[in-house]
Amino acid sequence: MNENVKQKIDRVQIGLIGWNGHPLLDNSTVKDKLQAYAVHFPIVEVESSFYAIQPQRNFEKWARVTPPDFSFVVKAYQGMTGHRREDPHFQNQSEMYEAFLQSIRPVQESGKLKAVLFQYPPWFDCTRQHVDALRYAKDKMGDLPVALEFRNQSWFTPQMHDKTLSFMEREGWIHSIADEPQAGVGSVPAVLHATNPHLTLVRFHGRNVQGWTQTGEENNWRQVRYLYRYSEKELLEWQENLLRFQKDTEEICVLFNNNSGGHAALNAKEFMQFMGIEYQGEVAGQLNLFDL
Repeated sequence: MNENVKQKIDRVQIGLIGWNGHPLLDNSTVKDKLQAYAVHFPIVEVESSFYAIQPQRNFEKWARVTPPDFSFVVKAYQGMTGHRREDPHFQNQSEMYEAFLQSIRPVQESGKLKAVLFQYPPWFDCTRQHVDALRYAKDKMGDLPVALEFRNQSWFTPQMHDKTLSFMEREGWIHSIADEPQAGVGSVPAVLHATNPHLTLVRFHGRNVQGWTQTGEENNWRQVRYLYRYSEKELLEWQENLLRFQKDTEEICVLFNNNSGGHAALNAKEFMQFMGIEYQGEVAGQLNLFDL
């Protein structure tokens, strides 16, 4: 293993997007899947927050049942990123943001909030209107750490590449770098640039080009879109990629999303091994007999 990796592995955390549906982790006798997950990985992305603003009690529980050094990346609600154009639950955007912020407060107050991820849809292209939308989102989130992931190539054309990154740096956005199929305007290249000195996200979506562009019923679409297993060669390439920009950011969080075929946990474990990372979280439900 590269000696530089050994010297810097403490700045890399590896986990998965969601803690359910990972066959490699399902042998645990622990009933709570998040507790079982936290034995294997120190970080997770909360995906359910994208589909609905979660009751505050959910975040209270998730913060309570995970180890003290565990952390969460929380995906922004779909109404905040334009995936959902109209939402009858809220009168306006300001009310929606306030509900979301109240929802995640327990994990924020516990010190376990790594970042809130704003992943924008493929039709969110590089226009003045959408730049203003990014400024609005950043303002509404206040001092919370917020990460930004695009799904439209227009942000990284030769003409806009440097301007986009400079904008993210000025505004304080954490760059969420995507490894995903290169399948036209609705996908972006892996731009290896840290825009925030404290944190960078890397999210592995797989490289299933055919599945990425497939349309149809939501459930069937999701079953094939992230159907991909990364090879050892591809993971080792990313080991080198991390070294290229690691000096520009204090911490890198790597999240695997390629789980249509149950490959995410396997690839994450393999990548931890390649990076020389050993992690053993607390056994869920284990009591300290000396606590009063």
